[in-house]
Amino acid sequence: MSFSVLALICLVALAGPVLSLTRGSHLPVVVGELAVGLALGATGLRVLPASDPTFAFLADIGFGLVMFVAGSHVPVRDPALRKGLGIGVLRALAIGALATLLGAGLARAFGTGHPALYAVVLASSSASMVMPALSGLPLDAKAIEQMLPQVAIADASCIVLLPLVIDPAHVLRAGLGALAVLVAAVAIYGVLYWLERSGRRQAIHHLSQDHRLAIELRLALTLLFALAALARTMHVSIMLAGFALGLAYAAIGEPRRLSHQIFAVTEGLFSPIFFVWLGASLNLRLLGAHPAAIGLGLALGLGALVIHALATLTRQPLPVAAITAAQMGVPVGAATLGTNLGVLRPGEDAALLLSAIVTVTAVAVLSGSVARLAIAGSPSKGAAKGAGSAGAGSAPPPAP
Repeated sequence: MSFSVLALICLVALAGPVLSLTRGSHLPVVVGELAVGLALGATGLRVLPASDPTFAFLADIGFGLVMFVAGSHVPVRDPALRKGLGIGVLRALAIGALATLLGAGLARAFGTGHPALYAVVLASSSASMVMPALSGLPLDAKAIEQMLPQVAIADASCIVLLPLVIDPAHVLRAGLGALAVLVAAVAIYGVLYWLERSGRRQAIHHLSQDHRLAIELRLALTLLFALAALARTMHVSIMLAGFALGLAYAAIGEPRRLSHQIFAVTEGLFSPIFFVWLGASLNLRLLGAHPAAIGLGLALGLGALVIHALATLTRQPLPVAAITAAQMGVPVGAATLGTNLGVLRPGEDAALLLSAIVTVTAVAVLSGSVARLAIAGSPSKGAAKGAGSAGAGSAPPPAP
């Protein structure tokens, strides 16, 4: 890999933001990056060699950072998470049961032999997709309070389960590896918690800010890469390492400055590299020889939407229920890990990616409806609206 190739990757990755800003499309940025990877990789012009070890390594860094950001988006400290915990857990469990049945049916129908993998994909929710859709909205609406724990539980559970179900022949090894990564993440949380409670984290923050040292960013990257190294050694996906570290930071409260720095490093370079690499590594030409994979991808994506939408039977608003089907990390992780392990059938990795695209497109379509429900159902917004109506015709309040 050369600087010219890296420059090309960064240049074409701009297609992601351009497509997402197109009026009326509302496509997630990653869809454009994946499309560029497909066009220039094994599926299209074959200009970007996904097999290049340097390209693949940079993509691994991007994957770890993407999952770190996803974990940090889980609203662990949000009071709304506790308010809706009971019904959120029940809905997540009910969707998991339905996903198990549908996953078994799809595995039998398409003859792939991966019922547990499909169940995890169908049941998953992506905090990294859902939380940005709620950015800037009130989270105290009842429907949103009940949705947050549902998404958090489904996201975390499915990421932990993925390495266990994707390769049943080595489930014990995967289980021990996942346990080692989780124990290490808990230990990191303990250290971060001690730094926070002792005031040392705040002192480091001020020192870093005053002298422009980026100490917190350097520490976070060191921890991420160390956890990723442990995951690789224990034959576990980097996805789990990044997500677990993100949860640890979310639990103690990720500093805003660090959040901005991680976001810049991730979205500015490594995330586009990862998604372009992922698109370049997929060979959709195989779908011509295996057209059933297209049906499998659509069935997984639409099936996830239907299963999650059935939560309307528990009085969850349809747009809110459907948006919980958003998935990206789990299908992408399944495609990446399954390809590396050689356990997927030809075209099955592309089918998993297609299922993710179906769900994130639905999120783009439904995000406006969810925003309206969040605002309409917020007690604080409702109180403000009522106060404004009652005071009609009176003198305006003093300027702040």
